[in-house]
Amino acid sequence: MNKVAFVTLGCKLNFSESSTLARQFAAEGYQEVEPGPDVDVIVVNTCSVTEHADKKCRNLIRKLHKTAPGATIAVTGCYAQLKPQEILSIEGVSLVVGADRKGDLVRLTLERQNGAFGYSCEIDAVERIFPAYSSGERTRSFLKVQDGCDYHCAYCTVPLARGKSRNIPIAEALAQARAIAAQGIVEIVLTGVNTGDFGKSTGESFLALLQALNAVPGIERYRISSIEPNLLTEEILRWIASGTKFLPHFHIPIQSGCDRTLKGMHRRYTAAQFEAKIALIRDILETPEERGTRVFLGIDVIVGFPGETDEDFEETYRLLERVQPAFLHIFPYSRRAGTPAAERPDQVQESVKTARAARLQALSDRLHAAFTAANVGRTAHVLFESTMKGGKMFGYTENYLRVERPYDKELINKIVEVTI
Repeated sequence: MNKVAFVTLGCKLNFSESSTLARQFAAEGYQEVEPGPDVDVIVVNTCSVTEHADKKCRNLIRKLHKTAPGATIAVTGCYAQLKPQEILSIEGVSLVVGADRKGDLVRLTLERQNGAFGYSCEIDAVERIFPAYSSGERTRSFLKVQDGCDYHCAYCTVPLARGKSRNIPIAEALAQARAIAAQGIVEIVLTGVNTGDFGKSTGESFLALLQALNAVPGIERYRISSIEPNLLTEEILRWIASGTKFLPHFHIPIQSGCDRTLKGMHRRYTAAQFEAKIALIRDILETPEERGTRVFLGIDVIVGFPGETDEDFEETYRLLERVQPAFLHIFPYSRRAGTPAAERPDQVQESVKTARAARLQALSDRLHAAFTAANVGRTAHVLFESTMKGGKMFGYTENYLRVERPYDKELINKIVEVTI
């Protein structure tokens, strides 16, 4: 049996795509293994969110070629779309497959002759979407419902790498959710590049998608992986709160708490609008007694965007202190070719970015500790996973608190009521 290995970098969207490619290779008689000297094909699904991510991809490809010099190395993902010629120049690379050909990767690999070939395309011409969901994890699956983005934020290469916003039809999402349920998986995380923009290419709506998925038998819990604050509407929130399978866990980007910086980033809200949206989420999904404890809020923030002054950063810091999310995802600004922000002369020194990121990390640690402490004594429902470490097993509550208990194989893939 031929052997295929996958190395996936970056977001959960990439993981759902790699998992789907693995199933396609399995249908062609390939056995999925870890990278090693006797592997026949290695698929590298890349990230390009920062220059560091690009460098990590290049180093990884070189290492894989040394490990398995006879393997066909097929590279896909955002880096493959943005810089295909750069990747083709790396020794050992056989195929580079861009955004519009990802669904053809298995066929292109099987048909490959001698020599290295690139299959990228003009990103504005990308029309197709590669449907994908992850499998292999017994408790949770990442279901890709949307791809691409039309927002063109000043710092971001995602529209250049993923193309315009497009989505699978609701009917196809339902079919995939049923396939996930048939595997015994009970939780689905909806994922995409701009997930809340669902419906752009099919004339449907994100709320209609949520309502349809909520009725799929066998799936007991849903999470929304990441959603823009302007797309998480009051109508959606009130529906979620009405007694649905969707959990009180939101991953929402703010990027900056300073209006001047937000305008420079080309974001679609002000700091006050963001703060009001967070308050609305809590008003709808929490009782006064639960305030700040029931909804898990993970917030993305960028430090050191061009032109960000000390006072601009302090505005962001103060807003996050007021909002009190459960967790911060902190990204030092990375200069990306082809974006408006990269051309600005007022770049921020790396040492300043590092110091600001460290301050926010300390704030995040404090906020997460407070959120965890506030949940002690509460009753919650935990979906336990199969991993065992030190005699313990782990799982997550509705509001994404990681809980451990003594290992009991009877509890794997079960939702158990516990007291935190």
